[in-house]
Amino acid sequence: MPLARAFRRLRPARPACRAWPALALRALLLGWLALAGNLSVTAQPLTQAAPRVQLRVVGGLGSLAQYREFEEPFWRQELPALTQGRVTAHIAPFDKAGIRTHEAMRLMQLGVVPFGTVLLTTVMGTDAELAAMDLAGLNPDMASLRRSVAAFRPHFERVMRERHGIEVLAIYTYPGQVTFCKHPLKGLGDLAGRRVRVSNPTQADLIRPWGGVAVQTEFSEVVAQVRSGHVDCAITGAASGHAVGLHEVTSHLYTGATNWGVSMFGANTLAWQALPADVRSVIQTALPKLEEAIWADAERQHLEGAACNTGQGPCRSGKPGRMVEVKPDASDLQQLRDTFSSSVLPSWVQRCGPACVPVWNQWLGPVAGVQAKAPAAPR
Repeated sequence: MPLARAFRRLRPARPACRAWPALALRALLLGWLALAGNLSVTAQPLTQAAPRVQLRVVGGLGSLAQYREFEEPFWRQELPALTQGRVTAHIAPFDKAGIRTHEAMRLMQLGVVPFGTVLLTTVMGTDAELAAMDLAGLNPDMASLRRSVAAFRPHFERVMRERHGIEVLAIYTYPGQVTFCKHPLKGLGDLAGRRVRVSNPTQADLIRPWGGVAVQTEFSEVVAQVRSGHVDCAITGAASGHAVGLHEVTSHLYTGATNWGVSMFGANTLAWQALPADVRSVIQTALPKLEEAIWADAERQHLEGAACNTGQGPCRSGKPGRMVEVKPDASDLQQLRDTFSSSVLPSWVQRCGPACVPVWNQWLGPVAGVQAKAPAAPR
């Protein structure tokens, strides 16, 4: 579909940021050169019954295994094989396509990105409801994350379709976000007084009650921030932290997960509906298998990442470190639950608004074991 027509037909369900036309223009002028033209779905008839379909896809972070080992091979190799060459796809990671993380969903709504990946914690400022299933402290292990995502998914898919004009095709997760520290710690309470790198507001909500000072920085800056002393600890993935050398500038690794980095892969509704029905069917059948493979690998990386940083197990991704592993004990897990109930959930409700209280209580409250309360009225 031509972009101009997509812009006319799409209307955001909520008040749009005044800057969105400039955002779309900047993406068109600067970002898409890396993708060999604007992102679109094109069809060139081979026969009247079987048109050839070419997809343009934006994937996750290009430096991580989710993209390199799963997303890119699926779109470049597996999907063409499944369709006997009828469907081909060009894919690029969003960080190589000129897209900032907080822009991805808006560009999908506009149709500039017809098929793409959105990290849900980055849309908290736009629609905090979407990040509910991966709030910090909610899912300390993979089993609890799976329960939360399964419980919230029907509502999430409906909201994405009806409110944002995006068809959810898969939900991915990155490995658990763990805590690297320069100085010894025995548990979460030892973060008191330390400056801690966080990647999103919900992590900040978790550490503040413990006395930690949240410092939000980009992942690319983490090692430099630790080395300079600007931060004392950093929350990030164990494997990705090892990949950039965090184990060389920190000494202790707290391996309990704060959250996981859940992302959504979806399609602009108009772009999705423009595909032939049999092509949609193939994609819908194949993507759940890709999704499960990514989840299994995220769990493996969570464990192997700890082994790589501590040297206490196999490490296929580089030289093992010598960090001291600090595992969460029963006291830490209770403190995590208490802090989630007293800080993280109320802060999310404050951002999300009173309408999100019944949403939480219906979809996630039963699996989380905690009910949300309406925010106190301002005095």
